[in-house]
Amino acid sequence: MNIKKVGLTALAASLVATSAYAGELSFSGGAKLSYTTKGGNMATTDVSSGFAMDQEITATGSAELDNGFTVSIAHGLATGGSSSDSSTLTLNMGDLGTLTYDDTDGHAGLAGLEDKMPLAYEQANDGLGTSAVPAVMAKMPSGQGFGYSNTVAGATVSLGWSDGLGAATNRSDGGQDTTVASTNSSSSIAVSYDLADIGLSVFGGVGTEGQADGKELDHTTMGAVYAFGPVKIGYQVNDEDDTDSTSTTTDLETEIYSIAFMVNDNLSISYGEHNSDEAGSTVDQEIESIQASYSMGGMTLNIKDSEVTGLSNVANQNHDTTEILLTFAF
Repeated sequence: MNIKKVGLTALAASLVATSAYAGELSFSGGAKLSYTTKGGNMATTDVSSGFAMDQEITATGSAELDNGFTVSIAHGLATGGSSSDSSTLTLNMGDLGTLTYDDTDGHAGLAGLEDKMPLAYEQANDGLGTSAVPAVMAKMPSGQGFGYSNTVAGATVSLGWSDGLGAATNRSDGGQDTTVASTNSSSSIAVSYDLADIGLSVFGGVGTEGQADGKELDHTTMGAVYAFGPVKIGYQVNDEDDTDSTSTTTDLETEIYSIAFMVNDNLSISYGEHNSDEAGSTVDQEIESIQASYSMGGMTLNIKDSEVTGLSNVANQNHDTTEILLTFAF
């Protein structure tokens, strides 16, 4: 008997058997080159200007289980490929819905309603270079957690839950180091419904976040986007009820407006506002943003000019940002 031949045959057979059950793995990448100018009467770190570049590589894989379900993973590597940027594990169960686990910034529940306004580039409050500008879901944690979504009577329902530990820390086998401070657990539900025949999309959701003293931070949002021809208009209102006795903020209401126009298949322009009213303050924070985006196949040019007045609901606190960004997709 030729032992070497038998051994090679067995090895080949095992490789064939393995590949028959293995999922597909693919890679994609992108790069961003930007020039930004910042001004206003803010801290020095918020008025810097200059060039910047970011890159990201994303690996995606999927496989079909014996019961017909599909499991997939998406893993992103941040600038330089030396650290993990995001990682999501998804189980698609067909009519039973989709279950996800996200180890960085979750997009289930209320977190999935953050970027609903129609704009050429990004949300009006993004990229302003200061942490004082509240997010659409102000203070709503978006750390590691589970999500579930399904379609019920034509509406998309999304549930989100996070244990609140290490919102910005990727975890590996063994869980979270107990020395990492908890940002407190959160749960939320979001519902969206598209009326395609009339070009209308409506959405809303509620959520709670536990606080250090045992009380809760309650969130509510609702909005709509209406499309007619090349024009889209959007409106969203968010309410945050802070019952934490250690906080001076008891309520924060944010209204968001936007209008976007598709000039042609490659060019779009938009205008948006993001205004916040904080209880106990006589000053409203107001953000205005004008944007344009031009697509050239694998490269897109984005231009954004934004201005903030009454930053953090404080009088005479202003900030402005102009950004020119080239994105490349591979």
